[in-house]
Amino acid sequence: MLSLVVALSAVLATGLAQTATTRFPDGFMLGAATAAYQIEGAWNEDGKGESIQDHFYHNYPLLGLNSTGDVACDSYHKYKEDVQMLKDINADVYRFSISWPRVLPTGDLDVINQAGIDYYNNLINELLANGIQPLVTMYHWDLPQALQYLGGWPNELMVDYFVEYARILFENFGDRVKWWITFNEPAVFVSWYAAIGMAPSQNASGIGDYLSTHTLLKAHARVWHLYDEQYRATQNGSVGITLNIEGLEPATNSTEDAEASDRARQFQMGIYAHPIYSAEGDYPAVVRERVDANSAAEGRPRSRLPSFTREEVDYIRGSADFIGLNHYSTDFVTSGVTGISPSKTRDSGVITSYNEAVPWGFRSLLNWIASEYPGYPIFVTENGLRNSGGRNDTDRIDYYIGFLGALLEAVNVDRVPVIGYTTWTLMDNVEWSLGTRAKFGLYEVDFSSPNLTRTPKESAGFIAEVYGSRELPQQYFR
Repeated sequence: MLSLVVALSAVLATGLAQTATTRFPDGFMLGAATAAYQIEGAWNEDGKGESIQDHFYHNYPLLGLNSTGDVACDSYHKYKEDVQMLKDINADVYRFSISWPRVLPTGDLDVINQAGIDYYNNLINELLANGIQPLVTMYHWDLPQALQYLGGWPNELMVDYFVEYARILFENFGDRVKWWITFNEPAVFVSWYAAIGMAPSQNASGIGDYLSTHTLLKAHARVWHLYDEQYRATQNGSVGITLNIEGLEPATNSTEDAEASDRARQFQMGIYAHPIYSAEGDYPAVVRERVDANSAAEGRPRSRLPSFTREEVDYIRGSADFIGLNHYSTDFVTSGVTGISPSKTRDSGVITSYNEAVPWGFRSLLNWIASEYPGYPIFVTENGLRNSGGRNDTDRIDYYIGFLGALLEAVNVDRVPVIGYTTWTLMDNVEWSLGTRAKFGLYEVDFSSPNLTRTPKESAGFIAEVYGSRELPQQYFR
């Protein structure tokens, strides 16, 4: 009899543990993410200015597969449909970005476009009326073209422009927006100051990207301090930055590859995260040392990576309330030299072997971030699967099962402080240089239809079930 009681107790305990593991914690935010250029359209309506994306894809159409964001998903006119789609998947948070040139057409305060402000006020109010929190990204790659003529992000004057833009956002929307992201994926948008292919397509490899990094870190810190000093007491919100990183796992169990893995993480994420989130601040030591050494070997009188003053290090350190994380897959890395000289790739001294969408890599990454930057909550602001389209997207459902399962294990087993998750993306959109052919959406968009008809895919139903029940159904958990 005793053995039966023990056995039944073990089964019950296993069931309770599994239930606890598969549930999202109370207060955990669940939703979807989009970006202004990719969905809004109305590129020159109601006083909106030209962005670097507008300029680039109008002048280099083949690099965008002849797709532009001129119309995109027409969310400028169809935002109420978008909110209804969010409600249908049981989302309680919506991550969207504000188009800087829609609010400030020249990038400066000489022209403040009230129609743009009205649009975002209408969207925010519609979200709140439907019980959905806005999570607002200030910059998702659509710099006003007028500011690119001044050099764009390599020019430290952009710090002042960005701060004044942020002030406009806090003043107009901060009474209702409680979650702010300054920049989306700096590692991506600074790379286009170092290579040709996406806006602004400036070929200053190993220089333009580092200069841009330096500028945006100063801009981020200035905006956080602005909010902290002038708005936090009355608006009671949080300000962070979203950084992208793949799982960067060693290709073998050798010490050399383990060191390469850490080095890859520091060059991709640490270069942005370490100045803000680490206890000591400043750039990671390995990044500083390698770029300085390579710059000297190239015969340069200064490092290609600028230096912060002691005062700047202290000012930037701690200038965030949470860590935003975009993650899609895992790369396997080994030590080695590749890439042109000079380049960030060459400076890092790692070679990527292959890439896989492995959920365990996501869990490993979340644990690394929590260990590397303790004390900061993590908000997963993008995660999803690209395919060639179709409503029967069981591959996307399988992806979500794996990655949401890994997230829940990180949260409930490893105690990683993840507080929210917004999938990329709500609907198929203009996926930058991939045009409309790359499909990430929960909803299919018929780009050949004058109404740009949205239709839910099977993955929308799956996500609605997960978000509605606030757990990953146990039959899927593995």
